[in-house]
Amino acid sequence: MQTLALIAKKDKPEAAQLALQLRERYPQLTLLAERALAHALGWPRVEDRELASRADLAVVLGGDGTLIHAARLLGGRGVPILGVNLGSLGFMTEVPVEGLFEQLDEVLAGRFRVDSRMKLRCRLVRAGKLCLEDEVLNDVVINKGALARIGDHHASIDGVYITTYKSDGVIVATPTGSTAYSLSAGGPIVHPSVDCMVLSPICSHALTQRSIVVPAERLVRIELGPNTADTYLTLDGQTGHGLQGGDILEVERSPNRVNLVRNPKVAYFSILRQKLHWGQR
Repeated sequence: MQTLALIAKKDKPEAAQLALQLRERYPQLTLLAERALAHALGWPRVEDRELASRADLAVVLGGDGTLIHAARLLGGRGVPILGVNLGSLGFMTEVPVEGLFEQLDEVLAGRFRVDSRMKLRCRLVRAGKLCLEDEVLNDVVINKGALARIGDHHASIDGVYITTYKSDGVIVATPTGSTAYSLSAGGPIVHPSVDCMVLSPICSHALTQRSIVVPAERLVRIELGPNTADTYLTLDGQTGHGLQGGDILEVERSPNRVNLVRNPKVAYFSILRQKLHWGQR
């Protein structure tokens, strides 16, 4: 590994200081900073596409939101991502600041393993035309805006009609995203090594409509009712798009994966216990 891409949380002085320490500690490596960090440090600006194409390893300085941004920036490349958490322990940013250099030394020596995380590919079809195609690590969310009215969301799996969710919206989540918005909507926690999708209505009018765990190789299709208004599509909480009645969302497993460098000192279930306060009263 010769080229490191540094992706940091914006307006975080601690991240800028760590970037400077990394350059000082590893002068033999090429360090590329994403645009906001490069501007803060006075480093040469590198476009996102070049950063993604040249990186051998991505080092994230921030939290889970920053890591999701990094995964989107890298696109379909399976570059290992080392997540360094600058706050409390994250679900994906497992390495504490004080353990950064020790962990990075191991990675550079080739002594590391990764979790290969499933992604989803989402397509927005309007009046028979493809309007949008993108990929997510966490979730695809259809949600209402300011108006307090439910909408009709006609859901099918592999062309078989399932139900019409009369609800505030619908979430299609990966196992990684099962501990995010999907969990708040009553969805299950799915271990990230299990490839599947979690389909969950948001505040469904019918209490019997619960989350469904769908095999990863299936195609989930959601068509919005004709009277849909003030409704939005949100991808990984990063980008938003307005939706119209009759719009169709198609969601399936992406052929691309996100490879997260594991912290050998932290287990997945220990993260759950800490983040979700299991066993506490």
